[in-house]
Amino acid sequence: MLKILKYAAIDIGSNAVRLLISNIIEEKDKPTIFRKSSLVRVPIRLGADVFLNSEISAESTQRMVDTMQAFALLMKSHRVDKFKACATSAMREANNGKEVSKLILKKTGIPIDIIEGEEEAAIIAATDLHAFIDNNKTYLYVDVGGGSTEFSVIHNGDKTVSKSFKIGTVRLLNDIVKKETWQELEAWIKMQTKDYEKVDVIGSGGNINKIFKISGKAIGKPLTYFYLTSYYNMLQSHSYEERITQLDLNQDRADVIIPATRIYLSAMKWSGAKDIYVPKIGLADGIIKSVYNETVLSHSKLK
Repeated sequence: MLKILKYAAIDIGSNAVRLLISNIIEEKDKPTIFRKSSLVRVPIRLGADVFLNSEISAESTQRMVDTMQAFALLMKSHRVDKFKACATSAMREANNGKEVSKLILKKTGIPIDIIEGEEEAAIIAATDLHAFIDNNKTYLYVDVGGGSTEFSVIHNGDKTVSKSFKIGTVRLLNDIVKKETWQELEAWIKMQTKDYEKVDVIGSGGNINKIFKISGKAIGKPLTYFYLTSYYNMLQSHSYEERITQLDLNQDRADVIIPATRIYLSAMKWSGAKDIYVPKIGLADGIIKSVYNETVLSHSKLK
């Protein structure tokens, strides 16, 4: 007997807000299938407010309310059974983050869970990577966001350690990442990977997904350190306007893609990785999986 459920995840990041709707397909004596049904992304860039002014502006608050109302209607139209909304770095650090989440709940009926960096790393690590990884290998999982980047070491199929660092694309664009934070990250990566003979990187986030798509590589094949370095240098040789007109990047991608690539390259360099795999999964996928496994509190469909 086939049973199909619909779950939704809302990822409120520092660069963009996303709604992922997935079909959960259950069949007796067979593994559950998680199939993406719809993905909507709105580039609100909360981090530009918060990391510079410590709070979410009135304009961004209204855009958030409008976006969440739209997401509520989409979830209702899709007949979503369960959903969860998680906010990360920007909402976490905003002085008015809790006020904004209360306003959104009042206006849209969507409760927002503002999660800590370590919980974010754990939810991301909960994604089903087993379809993408070799259990005999060691990986450094790197999820680059606008406000923070989450790192996990995966050895023989198991996550051994996770840590969140306040190094993100929006922070880097605004030049507010301290040198000490980079040094702390370098030391952490080297410490956590030094005992492994060979490490590969797994990259997640919209920027590495875009780079992978542009590369034309087949799904499951990695990008090399050499390729990523060449692409990084090419991006830097173009102006912001040229990246939009000549390289066909969206305006909200054309600026953050450079600092994102710098983070991935740094992680590869410090771990000694020559390859980066791009399975196209992230926080929203982890939320869906965590809701299904009941490891996080979720909410029933909106009335």
